[in-house]
Amino acid sequence: MRQLSEKIASIAPSATIEITARAKKLQASGVDVISLSIGEPDFDTPQHIRDACAAALDRGETHYTDSNGIPGLRAAIAEKIRKENGFSCIPEGVIVTCGAKDAIYEAMEAILNPGDEVIILDPSWVSYEPCVQIAGGKPVHHALEQRTFQVDDSLLERITGKTRMIVVNSPSNPSGAILSLRSLGLIADICEDYDLFALSDEIYEKLTYGKEHISLAGIKDMESRTVTVNGFSKAYAMTGWRLGYAVANTGIIGQMSKVQQHTISHPTSFAMYGGVAALKGDQKCVEEMRAEFAKRRDFLLTELKSMGYGMAPADGAFYAYVRVEGDDIGVANAWLEKAHVAVTPGSAFFTPGWERISYATGIGRLREAVDRIRKIT
Repeated sequence: MRQLSEKIASIAPSATIEITARAKKLQASGVDVISLSIGEPDFDTPQHIRDACAAALDRGETHYTDSNGIPGLRAAIAEKIRKENGFSCIPEGVIVTCGAKDAIYEAMEAILNPGDEVIILDPSWVSYEPCVQIAGGKPVHHALEQRTFQVDDSLLERITGKTRMIVVNSPSNPSGAILSLRSLGLIADICEDYDLFALSDEIYEKLTYGKEHISLAGIKDMESRTVTVNGFSKAYAMTGWRLGYAVANTGIIGQMSKVQQHTISHPTSFAMYGGVAALKGDQKCVEEMRAEFAKRRDFLLTELKSMGYGMAPADGAFYAYVRVEGDDIGVANAWLEKAHVAVTPGSAFFTPGWERISYATGIGRLREAVDRIRKIT
């Protein structure tokens, strides 16, 4: 048999999905595993969003749509960007995708040429590097300052004649850190000075705790250079809906549209009507979920600090990024096997020596998880 693709063979599987699968296997064998390893809100999708989807089904909205998404959703996204994110946006500058991950992949395919370098700020989400590799680019990792998790002038050392893009994620998965205006300004200056693009993943923008989220495209002259990626999974508890979007200049969107036309065609038709309801409906549901995450965050951080753990600034998202002694993969395995608590080791995010703990689960289970970890450490 002929050899399969070397490019795909060289790409690591998703660590977060792998660990979740291991936890589920233990659970299936009867073990009570507390899974704090995956980034999925434990809330149901709000009722008015589900109702809008059901109504779309009842109306027969089950056929092909515009490849870039239904006009009503693209208009709603453009309005949201103008009002909330502080930069101009027209519906023609929006593409609706099958989740934010799909938008990231399409942006890489649309912008990169073979061998182009993409700077990824670590700790970084597990799928940025594979998306770069699949698109033929070369990932270049750069560690953020490991106390504040901010950008400093050392980023300039990563710039070469092949650099094409910088990937930004704020609030961060896995650290929960929010990039400051100064950090974003440094990135903007470098992009302008070296004629680079930026991809700004802002999927956790509505889950912040005492700090302001700032969109990279809203500062300086970054609007035309930035692909802003967002979606509905985290803020609206719509992970299974697979609904995301990207906002960029119309040239980039045109390139992404070609990728979409020849791969997924378009997102699920009736799901997009739920997206319209999410953006245009009452936002009280988002604040209620954010407030509950804040309570869990405060509890978990207090408990971890009392156990002597150091942590990254957990100012957004729903993760505590915890410093551990020794091999982080070994620690994660020990927590799973001995305490039956599943977390994701920092090596998956290119920062060994850390563990990502998701607090997207009920306070009772969080309390039990902390008790189990305390007993074995």
